[in-house]
Amino acid sequence: MSYKHMSIPILRSSRARVRAFAPAGCARLMEYNSTAAQSHDTANAKLPEKFPPLTPEARKFLSRLIRVDQAGELGADLIYAGQHFVFKRRMPSVAPLIQHMWDQEIRHHKAFDDLQNRHRVRPSLLSPVWKIAAYGLGVGTALMGKEAAMACTLAVETVIGGHYNNQLRDLVRILDEEVRTSTNGRASDELRALATTVSQFRDDELEHLDTAVENDAEKARPYMLLTETIKNGCRAAVWIAERL
Repeated sequence: MSYKHMSIPILRSSRARVRAFAPAGCARLMEYNSTAAQSHDTANAKLPEKFPPLTPEARKFLSRLIRVDQAGELGADLIYAGQHFVFKRRMPSVAPLIQHMWDQEIRHHKAFDDLQNRHRVRPSLLSPVWKIAAYGLGVGTALMGKEAAMACTLAVETVIGGHYNNQLRDLVRILDEEVRTSTNGRASDELRALATTVSQFRDDELEHLDTAVENDAEKARPYMLLTETIKNGCRAAVWIAERL
């Protein structure tokens, strides 16, 4: 059975701008396999210890995905760390909102650190740069005020939400190929579990996007300059981290 004919919502957010990530047919992208769902019903769930061998294409894709997503979650963790550092001193009423999103990013970061160690995937060579840039972005936008910090979240999560959707499309394609070529008509538990994790994390990121919109992100000035600059920076970081 082809994964692309099984039902899973590609997006959970109700925002029209977020729905725009999904092309026609994405509402039926992949299967929630019961085994994968049980092993990944929380962001902290552990992957099974042993898996069948992956195809060379799947192995290469897995390494690239883990490397770029680990770098991205590292960056998100530090953006919120920088924002929280400022807000807990200058605007304590905003700090709990930032803390909630930060806690989720910490879980995401830890999950990809664990995957990186499990699969012996090297980190991005520019990890020290991502750390400095992300923390500086968090501090800088927080110093500009709540609206600018929320605009930063909107910009970052717009790019990351689309990035995770692209990865889910690729995962579905690889899962379909494994089903087609395997002797037992099944794809690896490893990739199915990874698809579930990526889907869950994507939903968290889009929840953050909604939170930013609801907390006056669009009132930031200069809104377009700020958000487009951050989006372009994120896109460049994703492109580089996938390769270096």
